[in-house]
Amino acid sequence: MIILPRFCFRDTQLAMADIWFYHLTSMPLERALPTLLSKTLEREKRAVVMTGVEERVEAINTLLWTYDPASWLPHGSKSDGDAEMQPVWLTAEDENPNNAQFLFLTDRAMSDKVGDYERVIMLFDDRDHDAVSEARTRWKDWKDAGHKLSYWQQTPQGAWEKKAES
Repeated sequence: MIILPRFCFRDTQLAMADIWFYHLTSMPLERALPTLLSKTLEREKRAVVMTGVEERVEAINTLLWTYDPASWLPHGSKSDGDAEMQPVWLTAEDENPNNAQFLFLTDRAMSDKVGDYERVIMLFDDRDHDAVSEARTRWKDWKDAGHKLSYWQQTPQGAWEKKAES
């Protein structure tokens, strides 16, 4: 009989993330992401925003500077440097150089490190049928892996309504 030390079980639990699927049905990512990032910073959490391609990093960088003239979201990317100083880090790589607790997956980006985060927020657009199909596959895979899942859908007014959890 093999007896495993207690810490083995604790380590397994730490590898489980709280994964929230955000289904964009009434507003695009460019309107939803700044609000979600603002709420993340209000909770005094750090975030990594991972995009599918490098070109989107710069587009989101510009968006976060210009989305609201009366607001400012502190953020940076590889072109800015000083990752450890940035509360929001924008990247196309599977990295966490700012020691973030939250990971935002956009543009069908995929991370092999979801268990390293407290919360993963996967945003996918209803108009992209491949992204919706991929989200269903990821739900099943991450559920099978033991992660806690929540599915949120936008109302016509743009608010979020929890529709499912697992």
